Amino acid sequence: MALNKSMHPRNRYKDKPPDFAYLASKYPEFHQHVHTNLTGRVGLNFKDPEAVRALTCTLLKEDFGLTIEIPLERLIPTVPLRLNYIHWVEDLIGGAGDGAPRRGIDIGTGASCIYPLLGATMNGWFFLATEVDDICFNYAKKNVEQNGLSDLIKVVKVPQKTLLMDALKEESAMVYDFCMCNPPFFANQLEAKGVNSRNAHRPPPSSVNTGGVTEIMAEGGELEFVKRIIHDSLQLKKRLRWYSCMLGKKCSLTPLKEELRKQGVPKVTHTEFCQGRTMRWALAWSFYDDVTVPSPPSKKRKLEKVRKPLSFMVLQPTLKLLKAKVSETASPAHNNVELITTWMEKTLTDLRVLHKRVPSGTAELSLFLTAMENSWIHIRQRRRDHGRQLRELPRAPPDGGSAALQPAETAQPAQDADSHAAAQGSEVAESGEGAAESRGSEGKEADSILGQEQESGMAVSSTAPATQEAAPPAARPSSPGAAQHFLFKCLVKTQENEGDVSVEMHWVEGQNRDLMNQLCTYLKNTLHRQASSPP
Repeated sequence: MALNKSMHPRNRYKDKPPDFAYLASKYPEFHQHVHTNLTGRVGLNFKDPEAVRALTCTLLKEDFGLTIEIPLERLIPTVPLRLNYIHWVEDLIGGAGDGAPRRGIDIGTGASCIYPLLGATMNGWFFLATEVDDICFNYAKKNVEQNGLSDLIKVVKVPQKTLLMDALKEESAMVYDFCMCNPPFFANQLEAKGVNSRNAHRPPPSSVNTGGVTEIMAEGGELEFVKRIIHDSLQLKKRLRWYSCMLGKKCSLTPLKEELRKQGVPKVTHTEFCQGRTMRWALAWSFYDDVTVPSPPSKKRKLEKVRKPLSFMVLQPTLKLLKAKVSETASPAHNNVELITTWMEKTLTDLRVLHKRVPSGTAELSLFLTAMENSWIHIRQRRRDHGRQLRELPRAPPDGGSAALQPAETAQPAQDADSHAAAQGSEVAESGEGAAESRGSEGKEADSILGQEQESGMAVSSTAPATQEAAPPAARPSSPGAAQHFLFKCLVKTQENEGDVSVEMHWVEGQNRDLMNQLCTYLKNTLHRQASSPP
């Protein structure tokens, strides 16, 4: 159902597709056509005409209270697609501001008579439904009568090749608001079977193609059929406020619009109908100057892909460990959400990522982040380099006589090495604790120096003295929203979930989503590493 999100906004199936399991439990005639796969999902074989008919009849009964009968040898309409057309006609004709009833014509109504039945049931529209096929005419008339809609829908039998002119002869004074038509798409049998008319790279149709000869084929296909309607409209003109047709091929749209342009038709528009993996197009034109013309879909329309937020969970055991560590150095947090949010604020401050708390729900806390620089990348490598540099510090000789070496002789190389490591960024100082566990007492003095630099907020340069301060905070924007040049902005939501805490990062804007992914991974790994590290 890849195109369902592009259905008409008012289509009831746009955000709530039919529930096959529920329908099968309620309607025995539909139940016999559904199947359940190995994953437990209920499905339908759309290549089985009986299954397709059962679905159409069930949806009309369940959602619109309509009971219809359709022979298998005639066209079986799909309800969501037809509903798209009805809603678009609603957009064309607008509301009945003068209180007058809306009147429409359905050219070739078919055995189901679905457009008049839906229009009359949903909107109280009056319909003149024409049909050339005897079987379709009899079924359409029966469907109207058994639903008690004969006062709104008039089904008339017309001669072959009759479109609008002959159908309106008896009602010369009546002005209709619109006409609808689902024309025969194909010019011959080969085209109906997809020979030489379907791109070889396209997959085969996912549903069965039913319909009588007059329903699916016409001389010249849909292109010539609609041109005949255009020819009739040039004579009828303002007898109808809107003329419209549905098209099965996008390639028919351009030549038909060009034909209308050549004939000087003042108002022309088109749209797209989307349902499942099926696309249809519709064309409408009017000779009235006072009609409102709906805008056609954008040429650059794209299906918006819903992007899920990045997230990770902090489980209860990790929360207990982190809470114990925090309570040793600071006042305990009120709850787990506050604990994780406070920890993230401290970590983000160390990373020089701008952040501020923003209003959120009662059970969550939110931070708005603006990353000005990538201060979290390669931190693991920097931590390894730092540990390697400290391990390469000169060691004292094993003999006691040489142990009386002056501390100043070894302190200077140690300071040089630490200065070189700190010049790579203050992040090294933040993550130097992990390397200290694998070192001997020779590196402890250097660790203490680095720790003092971290606590005082200083960064060491390879050429400047160790007491040189980092760039003043005033050089950076004081608020995340005030930043003009940034890598990305995101919203971080922290909320409790059955005793655990979930952290979600929602993308707002920026250069690259991968950077947000890196930061999310860094926060998750750093939190778990800090919680599990020995005191």
